[in-house]
Amino acid sequence: MRIGMQLSYSGGFAETVAELADYEKAGLDLVTVPEVYSFDAISQLGFIAARTERLQIAAGILQIYSRTPTLTAMTAAGLDYVSGGRFELGLGASGPQVIEGFHGVPYDAPIGRTREIVEICRQVWRRERVRYDGKHYQIPLPADRGTGLGKPLKIINHPVRDRIPVSIAAIGPKNVAMTAEVAEGWQPIFFHPGRARDVWDDSLAAGKAKRDASLGELDIQVPVAVAIGENTEPLLDSVRPTLALYIGGMGARGKNFYNDLACRYGYQAEAKTIQDLYLDGKKDEAAAAVPDELVRAVSLIGPEGYVREHLAEFAEAGASTLKITPLGATHDDRVRIVERIRELAA
Repeated sequence: MRIGMQLSYSGGFAETVAELADYEKAGLDLVTVPEVYSFDAISQLGFIAARTERLQIAAGILQIYSRTPTLTAMTAAGLDYVSGGRFELGLGASGPQVIEGFHGVPYDAPIGRTREIVEICRQVWRRERVRYDGKHYQIPLPADRGTGLGKPLKIINHPVRDRIPVSIAAIGPKNVAMTAEVAEGWQPIFFHPGRARDVWDDSLAAGKAKRDASLGELDIQVPVAVAIGENTEPLLDSVRPTLALYIGGMGARGKNFYNDLACRYGYQAEAKTIQDLYLDGKKDEAAAAVPDELVRAVSLIGPEGYVREHLAEFAEAGASTLKITPLGATHDDRVRIVERIRELAA
């Protein structure tokens, strides 16, 4: 099992990067940088590539609407180049509030667009002249939609790899099926190992039935907060605000993908309460309303014996990469968490 860590988009970047060498020595395999409506992920990933030697680096995630497919491919190839073949391309649709509210483009056909972007990226990385006649993207641009002067081009440089790993953030049934079909990795959110199979097994099976064997096994990348020890129970409360934000605030009533997921996990009444409280501005009350069972299920917080058993549940549910948030008070505490979870996951 790989051990990764996702950097925060709300601050602390320079401090965390300065600590990455210690995390690398402790056994960290992967570091990911998000891109919400914060600083772009690419400049930060390039900086990390220059400061590390072994760590895999990944976008977690680039929004599919904010770049053209070929720019996405060029960017991935560029990061793979400056990192010496250590880059993984994370893609996701985000949501209409961000895409239409911040980028000012329509949030349409997320599944179809994602599939086409992956196909175009792989053409670019193989150094083929890009010709693509899809439903959402046509390259070169048809003559009746432009000057008529466009011609098929291939990337000038030789990419380090002609197949850069792609992972997709997906939680809807059809999106998960498409991910299992076309991507090397899958990035679910608040992964509940006890209920994940009931929610996603059918979608994963449908996608894997169409999967090209050359893609290998699907890498299931699970985010999880980690604290190991006898007196870690209070740290469970640190997980609640993030769950409340997604279940309650990431979207509108009737259009919140994360709220839908909580309902599919079986928390229909709780999800409604969390959303009502959050959208009414009662964020603390919304966090308090997150069910204890959900908080415990999606985290690795507790005595070592419990963490070991719960880690085995994640592995049994299919998790192959843990993207941890080490809940330590000091840098040394966080390094020790990485070391211990590395040992427990070996």
